[in-house]
Amino acid sequence: MAHEDVAIDETDRLIASNKVEGTAVYNRQGERLGTIYNFMVDKRSGKVEYAVLQFGGFLGIGTENFPLPWDVLDYDPDQRGYVVDIDKEVLEKAPRYREGEEPRYDRDYGREVYSYYNINYPY
Repeated sequence: MAHEDVAIDETDRLIASNKVEGTAVYNRQGERLGTIYNFMVDKRSGKVEYAVLQFGGFLGIGTENFPLPWDVLDYDPDQRGYVVDIDKEVLEKAPRYREGEEPRYDRDYGREVYSYYNINYPY
């Protein structure tokens, strides 16, 4: 098999980060909430702690970033995107930040984000 024939960005179980970034996120009602901007990976464990959802704005102006605990996302192959059990009203009150105002992503911030979504902060 030639090197070109080997999938390098997605398998049944794994996906490359560049394919996750830009993927749509929907709630269970089918409303598009935004897209995955990036995700934050623990340097030591290699586990994804947050997916950062971009929501609102136009052409990147006025866009807000919402860190979501990775465990709230379910990939739906039919929608070719991630699905969350979060209504827009809940998301609009969630922890967020604008470009250039990134949080420290320390343990205190992690506990704040995870507790907002009623998930135990495991780190």
